[in-house]
Order: sequence, then C-alpha cells, then structure tokens
Amino acid sequence: MRHTLKYTFSFCLLFSMFLVQAQETPTTTATKEIVPEKPKAKPKAETAKPAIQETKKDSVPKTDRYGLRVGVDLYKLTRGLYDKDYKGVEFVGDFRLTKKYYLAAELGYEDKTTDDDRLNSTTNGTYIKGGFDYNMYQNWLDMENLITIGLRGGFSSFSQQINSYKIYNPNPYWGEQPAIVSGEKFNGLTAGWLEVAMGIKAKVFNNIFVGFGVQLKLLVMNNKPSGFDNLYIPGFNRTYDGNFGVGFNYTVSYFIPLYKKKVIVPEIDTKKETSKKQ
Repeated sequence: MRHTLKYTFSFCLLFSMFLVQAQETPTTTATKEIVPEKPKAKPKAETAKPAIQETKKDSVPKTDRYGLRVGVDLYKLTRGLYDKDYKGVEFVGDFRLTKKYYLAAELGYEDKTTDDDRLNSTTNGTYIKGGFDYNMYQNWLDMENLITIGLRGGFSSFSQQINSYKIYNPNPYWGEQPAIVSGEKFNGLTAGWLEVAMGIKAKVFNNIFVGFGVQLKLLVMNNKPSGFDNLYIPGFNRTYDGNFGVGFNYTVSYFIPLYKKKVIVPEIDTKKETSKKQ
C-alpha cells in the first residue's frame, strides 16, 4: 500500500513539473504570412515609329495622239519676196512612232544665184532629208509641245550654170577686164551630208503648230564638175566654209491625228514623318 502511494505521488510530481514547464515555454505556431505579390509593371510599349505613309491619289487618264504632221518652211517660201537671187520651198513632216521618237523628213527645191566679184553662177535642184527626232520636253496633261534633237541624212541632185566670170589680172595697168558671159551648164551633180537638227514646235491652235529649227551639217559627198566648184548646194547651203554648213527654218504645220493611245498616270504623294522621343 505504501509502495503504491509512493508511485502515485512520484507520477503526480512528474506530471505537475511537466505542466509547469509547458506553461513557462509557450509554443508559438509560426504562421507564414502570405504577402500578395505586387504585379510586375508592364514595360512601356515602345512608340512605334510611323512608317512612310503613302497617299495614293486617283490615277489620271491621259490620251496620247499619234499621227502625221505636215507643214512648210516659211523662211524659204518668203525669202524670194526680198531676195531676187533666190527662189525656194521646203515641205516638212514627221510621224510619231513612240512616246518620244518621231520619224522626220524634209523635201525641197532651191534656185540660188551666187554673185561674187569675179563669178556669177546659178544653182538649182531638189533635195531630200530623212531621219528621226527625239522629244526632250515633258508635256503636262493634254499638251503636245516639242523640244527636239535629231539626226538627218541629206541628198541633193542639182545643176550648176556659169553665167559670167572675170579673168584675174594682178597688174591691171589697162584697167579691169569686162566680164565674160559663159552660160556653160553642168548637169547631174550630186551631194550628200549628215546633219544634227535641233528645234522646237509649239501648239498654238487645235492641230496647228509653229516651229523653229537649226541644223549643223557635215558634207560627206560632193560631186564637183570639171574645172569648177559647187559654190552652193540645195539643202546644204553655201560651201565657202569647207565641209561644214549651217541652216535654219521657220515652219508652220498641221497635225493629222490617226489613232490614240490611253495612258494611265498614277499620282503618288509620299510623306515622311519623323518620330518624337517621349
């Protein structure tokens, strides 16, 4: 009985000591606090650089006319009114092949009397020139003006007549000798040349054009008569300056339209905007 009480007392003592120890050392439950994460700041979107903006306007329809233009040289036609030693006429023409290129030709007749100090001669004959022109002018809508440069090949068939001449006397002690009337004629003469032609044509009325042209010429073939020289070649001009010649014309011509070609010309305006730093 005594042992039982002893064991009981010891058990109660140990239990009470355990309670006291438990009260002195309080157990704390570590509660992990959940802190909500701050949302990550979204990176600023880069300002997109504006691309090249193309504003497309309505296409403009344009009609190009193709046909034959024929006319006459007013300079040669009217020169005979004030120059008794000259008669002549020249017809001009061109045909439009493409947007920029034209076939071109001239056909004419000249009768020219050359009166020098010791020689008077008359040249008369026909000539023809053919080649092409290139239009360097950019026309606006519905305009048909031309600023051209071109190349020609020319050929002339003519005759020369010696009307009178004087014999040269280095010691005219007895005075000047009178002119000798000759009348000798040389037929079947020919000459050929190349020329660079530059000119302008402006539309003044419906289908009517006026123009001005200048030609720089190089004589490449000259069939001379025996004992005489060709002082003037129809279509080439005088030969005093050797193988080089210069000519010009003033023309009025009429355009005969044969067919048309429609061309669509788009107009595009391109605008560039620079980006601004923010």
